[in-house]
Amino acid sequence: MGRHDLRPLRVHRAVAQLLQTPRLRQEPPWFDIVQKVPPAQALVRVQPVQHRAPPARRKIRKASKLFQPQPIVYPEDQLRREFYTDHPWELARPRMILETDGKDARRQAGSQLRHPEKGITGESVVQRQLWLMENEPGMSKAEAYDRARHEFYVYRHEEDVERRVAQEEATFTGATFGPSRLAIGMELENQVFEGWKAWAIQQSSEQRLTMNAFYSGDATAAASPAGAAGAANPLPDTTLD
Repeated sequence: MGRHDLRPLRVHRAVAQLLQTPRLRQEPPWFDIVQKVPPAQALVRVQPVQHRAPPARRKIRKASKLFQPQPIVYPEDQLRREFYTDHPWELARPRMILETDGKDARRQAGSQLRHPEKGITGESVVQRQLWLMENEPGMSKAEAYDRARHEFYVYRHEEDVERRVAQEEATFTGATFGPSRLAIGMELENQVFEGWKAWAIQQSSEQRLTMNAFYSGDATAAASPAGAAGAANPLPDTTLD
């Protein structure tokens, strides 16, 4: 601070004294505001709450990162990352995120995988694995993951069987279904292929006509598609002497 007392509670007084000297000739924009609304306490920046204990051996943090908050990490983060790495297509399934009172997490504990009011998702497997790790004595992370996955696979298999049986029953009673997703995808792929095929044939024909025109020595015909077509297919000379 040097010779001036620049504490927040005395900044206004220090600046008022400087205005009486030639060192400061113009009032700062905040001068009147600080006079009317002075700071009530010392503005000291405290270090944020440390969510994790620092390691035993670490380097001294830089001044720019001294007041940077620590990242908040939950135990489920690593479990969730591993599951969706192994099952990326689970992210494509539609999910119901609407809650009635915001207390679904309390009622849907990981003691069981199935809940009547909510379908099974990847989050159900994560909560089930975490519950097994915390409540089953001696169960490791890998064992809990295998058990939760097994229950998840059994449920998915039952869903597929129920869906197929329902479709067969509906078909037996006269219901008709449109093309499947696989058939729709194949049809779209065929349309794109046919469009590319027509474009490729056109490009190949134009290149062939251009090359024939150059070989015949007619540069003017090579410049236009019509001339190139005439040079590629010359009419025979049928004039009789």
